[in-house]
Amino acid sequence: MLRFFKIIALLEGISLLLLFFFAMPLKYMFENPSYIRPIGMTHGLLFIGYIIMAIMLKFEESWSGKKFGIVAVASIIPFGTFYIEKKYLRNA
Repeated sequence: MLRFFKIIALLEGISLLLLFFFAMPLKYMFENPSYIRPIGMTHGLLFIGYIIMAIMLKFEESWSGKKFGIVAVASIIPFGTFYIEKKYLRNA
């Protein structure tokens, strides 16, 4: 399950970056909102999956509250999931 979580974390991080640095600039700078809905929906589903899997792994892997909190908050920070994978999940 940890391997699947790493994949979801990577995809969630990529979708967040696509939303912030591709879809939103297109919408607000070039008045082209066509990418907001598909990228936003994909990111939303991946975010929900990330949080659900983090909760499941908290109990399965006996994560401390601090580690779980850091993993959860990292999902809303650009590049956060990449940091989590390197710092907390690399050796797991």
